[in-house]
Amino acid sequence: MLQAQLEHFYNSLKLQGLEPCEKPHSWLDAFLLLEKLLQERDDGSRQLVFLDELPWMDTPRSGFLRAFEGFWNTWGCHRKNLMVIVCGSANSWILDRLINNRGGLYNRLTFAVRLSPFTLSECEAFFQNSRIQLSRYDIAQSYMIFGGIPYYLGYIEPELSLAQNVDNLFFSRNAILKDEYDRLFDSMFANPETIKAIVRLLYTRNAGFTRKEIAAKLGISDGGRLTEHLKALLASDFLEKYVPFGLSRREEHYKLTDPFCLFYLHFVQKQRERNEHFWAQNVTSQPVVTWRGYAFENVCFNHVEQIKKALGISGVITSSSAWSKESDDEAGSLIDLLISRRDNVINMCEIKFYSGDFIVNKDYYRTLLSRQEMLSQHVSRKISVHSTLITTFGLKRNEYSGAFTNVVTLDDLFV
Repeated sequence: MLQAQLEHFYNSLKLQGLEPCEKPHSWLDAFLLLEKLLQERDDGSRQLVFLDELPWMDTPRSGFLRAFEGFWNTWGCHRKNLMVIVCGSANSWILDRLINNRGGLYNRLTFAVRLSPFTLSECEAFFQNSRIQLSRYDIAQSYMIFGGIPYYLGYIEPELSLAQNVDNLFFSRNAILKDEYDRLFDSMFANPETIKAIVRLLYTRNAGFTRKEIAAKLGISDGGRLTEHLKALLASDFLEKYVPFGLSRREEHYKLTDPFCLFYLHFVQKQRERNEHFWAQNVTSQPVVTWRGYAFENVCFNHVEQIKKALGISGVITSSSAWSKESDDEAGSLIDLLISRRDNVINMCEIKFYSGDFIVNKDYYRTLLSRQEMLSQHVSRKISVHSTLITTFGLKRNEYSGAFTNVVTLDDLFV
């Protein structure tokens, strides 16, 4: 592995103009060749070095990081016209070895750019640019499955329906993404099995777990290593950390919000017999309809800023959480989303993914009033509770629709 990496590095330098010479035998040799090339090409203008996938280069006993530290500290940092950009998809490595480095690279970072998944709006722009025609209803469903990851979205074929694409990518005999879950964690994390165990546990409860619960249920130490794992998952946008309404900071919950992982664990990993048309055949089945309800909740958790804008409270300081009156709610939170505001209002959000306008009947009207009353008993009298509906197309007006103070639609999430 090391020799192959060094040869690739050497060939890259040759493509940039390095005169043929002895191939490097170590990363120290490789960076000396890089210094030589930069000095020979230096005419006073800006020089840019781009190193992609640093975690891949830093194999055990390779000496890569020490050589890179030496390159930068003894030579690179003194070159006023030199810019070095490094990147990598293994966020745990980037955090531990670069951003939080306590050795030779401590405080050497000028600027860090975190590339987050696309929002719904950015997914729509991606599809339009790729000449893929999907309605916002289907774009939302694609987000529930692929998240906002352009790498996955790039596999969608424009001549196929969304359901056909899902079957091709996950359930067909040669499905490209059927083994992606394991590949993803193996490539991104140094301890993938522990990371996957945390993710599998968080998948089992929609409201998430505290770190103490995670440690207890997995039988691992509630120490620094768990902290590193959770930080890496948060930095990689797999998890959301929040404090359930009414609890203290010590009760912080970690909730799995990555759509790809949730979909994979819910449907792909559970496949006992191969059905190459599973999704197309089950797209209207009750299990899939139920799953969409929970999946849409996670879409909303990932688009709280858009929800705030639709409510006209972008400038108000808020905190977001789920809430249940039960101490151990295996089925999920009783109230889907609470937006607690500094202007003495709480938006009690009901999240409904429907194929048409949502209709409030008498029984659901009573449920809403009961939830609003229950929540009011847990807050100060100066705080108002606004029942808020977040749904796909809107609210059908009838004698019970007045239960909702605000309505946020799918179009609002695309802002």
